[in-house]
Amino acid sequence: MDAQDSLFGAEPAPAGAPAAAPLVPDGDAPLAERLRPRTLDEVAGQAHLLGPGKPLRVAFASAHLHSMILWGPPGVGKTTLARLLAGAVDAEFIVLSAVLAGIKDIRDAVERARIARSAGRATVVFVDEVHRFNKAQQDAFLPHVESGLFTFIGATTENPSFEVNSALLSRATVHVLEPLQHEALAQLLQRAQGPLVAPPLADGARERLIAHADGDARRLLNAYENAARLAGGLGAAAIDEALLEQALGESLRRCDKGGDHFYDTISALHKAVRGSDPDAALYWLARMLDGGADPRYVARRLLRMASEDIGLADPRALRLALDATEVYERLGSPEGELALAQAAVYLAVAPKSNAVHAAWNAVRELVRNDGTRAVPAHLRNAPTRLMKQLGHGEGYRCAHDEAGGYAAGERYLPEGLPHTRFYEPVPRGLEQRIGERLAELRARDAAAGRSG
Repeated sequence: MDAQDSLFGAEPAPAGAPAAAPLVPDGDAPLAERLRPRTLDEVAGQAHLLGPGKPLRVAFASAHLHSMILWGPPGVGKTTLARLLAGAVDAEFIVLSAVLAGIKDIRDAVERARIARSAGRATVVFVDEVHRFNKAQQDAFLPHVESGLFTFIGATTENPSFEVNSALLSRATVHVLEPLQHEALAQLLQRAQGPLVAPPLADGARERLIAHADGDARRLLNAYENAARLAGGLGAAAIDEALLEQALGESLRRCDKGGDHFYDTISALHKAVRGSDPDAALYWLARMLDGGADPRYVARRLLRMASEDIGLADPRALRLALDATEVYERLGSPEGELALAQAAVYLAVAPKSNAVHAAWNAVRELVRNDGTRAVPAHLRNAPTRLMKQLGHGEGYRCAHDEAGGYAAGERYLPEGLPHTRFYEPVPRGLEQRIGERLAELRARDAAAGRSG
């Protein structure tokens, strides 16, 4: 189980144990445990699910549960919501950890659900980290979820559309839990000042704590409790920013390398560059690096942006991105990160064109679906006498020998293939001049009698 998530519910009992009962933590329990919500109204945030008329509020009020998957980052209440839902219908609450449970544990849970049903009691089977269940384990749930033997609730920090098989996914509603926003974290911090005996919290320190939490309530409360202990040990009159920094130590923002948040962040960087917003590009670049992303990966993405979104509108962009990559390889962090920032700003302000990218996709699609057309005889190589006798290269017009270095009217595509314009330059940057040059050459082709 994700330890951070237990703020919103007591640590679940293993499969086979009696149903979990609400626990009242003693005074020595961690602050996060003492503030564990016991009612729906105490759960911080998630108004889109718990507000009036919203799905989980309706489920609580009607005492009618449906199988679901709770998808969200750590410390936002997945486990607690499952416990509170089970409590709303007085259901047997069985917890399985996808990391530890096997088919036998699932069978045991099924048997417990059957016993509970015979006693007239509903059952909720909660699977923590459900994305770690293999196909066989997920399939074992299907008939019992479908028959209604128990209500299935899964919790995951990973995108269920990738990690949960389609059969199980089709039988459960996915509810997305969001990181806790500033207001929810501030309210939680205000509640914490009751049970925690600590010096006053300065306004600057309060804001720093909320920023440090990064949407995770348990992280907020653990940090506050650590700061309070340090303040007590030092005999400090208040918890200010300087003392708080000592308590926090080094921390990284959330950037789950390989997960949805990681790819959402790099997507935001790419779109900021494409949208010509250098400030947003710098912000998302900093978020990536601050969150622990490999700068070499970021450099590779900048190279992609240079070729995909700028292309021939400014060919210097690709060279500058390559130079930034090399500078980072030589200097490393943090000095080399400045070169990546320089590249990101240049790419953002450069004129944009995806004309080559679109042309390349179009021609690949044609080649993939078309037959293998023969190379026209006049374009074939003729290094031997036999090849010349077969007509290879016959009638070929060398552009260097033509007026203006252009063989007007000459064809270079296979016979029978219409002259398709795959590449259409945009009227921006260097491609505007490229477009003017192509228009001139096409006019010469038309004058020479070639259409298309």
